[in-house]
Amino acid sequence: MLELKNVRKTFNRGTVNEKKALCGVNLHLNKGDFVTIIGGNGAGKSTTLNMIAGVYPIDSGTIILDGDNISTKPEYARAKYLGRVFQDPMKGTAAGMEIEENMALAYRRGKKRGLSWGITKKEKELFHEQLKTLGLGLEDRMTSKVGLLSGGQRQALTLLMATLQEPKLLLLDEHTAALDPKTAKKVLDLTEEIVTAKNLTAMMVTHNMKDAIKMGNRLIMMHEGKVIYDVAGDEKKNLQVSDLLKKFEDVSGGEFANDRMMLAD
Repeated sequence: MLELKNVRKTFNRGTVNEKKALCGVNLHLNKGDFVTIIGGNGAGKSTTLNMIAGVYPIDSGTIILDGDNISTKPEYARAKYLGRVFQDPMKGTAAGMEIEENMALAYRRGKKRGLSWGITKKEKELFHEQLKTLGLGLEDRMTSKVGLLSGGQRQALTLLMATLQEPKLLLLDEHTAALDPKTAKKVLDLTEEIVTAKNLTAMMVTHNMKDAIKMGNRLIMMHEGKVIYDVAGDEKKNLQVSDLLKKFEDVSGGEFANDRMMLAD
């Protein structure tokens, strides 16, 4: 479903602020893979997702999505294939619009649009059923402005909107990091339910090692712009946080220095 071949990216090249973000990333995802990505600050985790989404152009290498070379396609041309949920709950929705209006925008993404705006009865019924699966009571508040929702409710709604059209690839960039622990668990549980039910291919950047081990069928660790560890199946299920820390030390030659990841419950 996704293949990255020797993808490289350097920011501010030739200046004192030059930063090599990706140093020849190679990665292959099969359809239905749910990959969690961990690593220290500046490891290249979010940059990898941004390169796939087309936020920045890559310097060199190839990105192939479902057999289509998207390496040079602009961000808007890739959007119809991708679902994205960001760390900031405010980013994925339009606060001044109603819940059902936000849902309609997501539902019609990538489709031809006419001059009429009205949401059909059939669409409203679909949105009602989809919202009900979140278990947050939003199906009874479809005409409420999204700006009135809590951060957790907005993030759950964003997740639902990102998967309405069953994207070829779902990109989750620390999408629970800004939430309190109880709400974060709820959104993570919803993530697992939706990805499993729709058999989506997904990549999830997380700062929580326990979540990285628990979620998905595969885990990769990045360091200094490269993938340094890739584990799947039973081997992943049997991992402990201590195993990941040791692996990082063995490969990088240094201690893992990101307290936020080490101390996360």
